Amino acid sequence: MSSTPASRLHLAVALDGTGWHPASRREPVARPRDLFTAAYWADLVAEAERGLIDFVTFEDGLGPQSSHPFDPDDRTDQVRGRLDAVLTASRIAPLTRHIGLVPTVVVTHTEPFHHSKAVATLDHISSGRAGVRVQITARPNEAAHFGRRTVPRIDGYDSPGARDTLADLFDEAADYVDVVRRLWDSWEDDAEIRDGATGRFVDRDKLHHIGFEGRHFSVKGPSVTPRPPQGQPVVSALAHATIPYRLVARQADIGYVTPYDTDHARAIVTEIRSEQQAAGRAAEPLHLFGDLVVFLDDDPAAARARRDRLDALAGYTYTADAPLFTGTPHELADLLQELHSTGLSGFRLRPAVLGHDLPRITQALVPELQRRGAFRHAYEASTLRGLLGLECPAGRYAAAATA
Repeated sequence: MSSTPASRLHLAVALDGTGWHPASRREPVARPRDLFTAAYWADLVAEAERGLIDFVTFEDGLGPQSSHPFDPDDRTDQVRGRLDAVLTASRIAPLTRHIGLVPTVVVTHTEPFHHSKAVATLDHISSGRAGVRVQITARPNEAAHFGRRTVPRIDGYDSPGARDTLADLFDEAADYVDVVRRLWDSWEDDAEIRDGATGRFVDRDKLHHIGFEGRHFSVKGPSVTPRPPQGQPVVSALAHATIPYRLVARQADIGYVTPYDTDHARAIVTEIRSEQQAAGRAAEPLHLFGDLVVFLDDDPAAARARRDRLDALAGYTYTADAPLFTGTPHELADLLQELHSTGLSGFRLRPAVLGHDLPRITQALVPELQRRGAFRHAYEASTLRGLLGLECPAGRYAAAATA
């Protein structure tokens, strides 16, 4: 699966607003006034790159953030609003050299053709460091932004009809990724000639119609953007249960999962590997990253006190869709190595307060993992696929043409 030693683990950092705790903007280091500037995001990614992090993810959505999973809220004391994730990553790409850039793309209500060329463009701009995090939305208010379809109201993940609605949305997401991957392959690697003597810029015989016909999409192709430097930018998705596990197994290079202990982690790994085999991808590499929200301080009591103070500012005890870790970088290193032994190949850490917890990841956790021989001392590859030990796949249409 990976070219790195078996004891090594991969690390990603999830960037969102001023941090993952809803009261994070209230901390003195939060910089909320800079939130919608390029410099803010450039500083965060630069810090992550100094820590040799594999990649960062950028959150996005089709509506303002909400404390409710399926409806908007009326909170005015928390961060609301985001910059476009793909555009932000593209702005940051020329300022970085090694770190992978993985924006979130919401695939419900949007078109795969548009996002295929946007992420392919990011891969060209970054010289092969692009990825994408695929996300669905089941919020009726976000469907209303587009007016093309309605989404049945869901009152909870276990409410009547919720399973069928979510299954349909994730099936659509799987088709979406299939179309995007085919569009990335629709230009052969050497389709561009750029021959000054003959005046030929492109070989039209090496541009291919993908001819995708499915329940959700009908896309002819080819793309308007040449094949990305990685061939296929890295595709990732967050999954909490069986239905999204199937999306990861069918279409992803990385799945982010949320185990609460080692037994849970082993069960998740086993289920996704089984789904991967059922999808006919058992021989293909698939990284599984554990997601954790982290409150990091040099003293565990200080970390707990900081979390309690943030909860008091928010007005409620913060819980998340992922486990919350509160403690020291040394303790977190112990936990990551323990979870790594279950078959997880890496971790995506969500800093509770970006201005505080991101530097604790890069300046304390990373050195501790390096001391244990569990993390790199330098970037070993120039592309994101290379960092993850993933080969650049051959274009499917080029292979078909030569068969």
